[in-house]
Amino acid sequence: MKKVLVVLLMAFIIIQFFPIDRENPPTNEGMDFLTIKNTPESTATLIRNGCYDCHSNETKYPWYTNIQPVAWFLKDHIDEGRKELNFSTFATYEPKRQAHKLFEAAEMVQTGEMPLDSYELGHPEAQFTKAQRNEIIKYFKKVEGDIRLEYSLPAEEVK
Repeated sequence: MKKVLVVLLMAFIIIQFFPIDRENPPTNEGMDFLTIKNTPESTATLIRNGCYDCHSNETKYPWYTNIQPVAWFLKDHIDEGRKELNFSTFATYEPKRQAHKLFEAAEMVQTGEMPLDSYELGHPEAQFTKAQRNEIIKYFKKVEGDIRLEYSLPAEEVK
């Protein structure tokens, strides 16, 4: 049993030499969702607090991202989140994709899928009240509707 613990400790120490890259990609304010959509400040704060760490190029890496394998898990999650929806590059999306992503985002906030429970544990500012969730949902749906109207896109059907 002692040998197993020594091996596990050695492995834990060795993996600390393989840190994640915590450098964010460059940002361009002119492509950011909150900027291009002139988001009201109170709503922008909520979206930043609950979405931007995983869904933008403005990730704030907490202290525990210095510890492997936790950091590997978080980095994978951040990479996947940016791939799915990146608010920092929102202006580069085609209008149809913008509308679809906002439809999905509203749905995920409404069902409680986002922000993730695991994210909320370490980020109390992302633990939204029902009113705050409704503010985000209403805003995402409004902007989605504006995009659909401007580009004559059909409404999404709720599944």
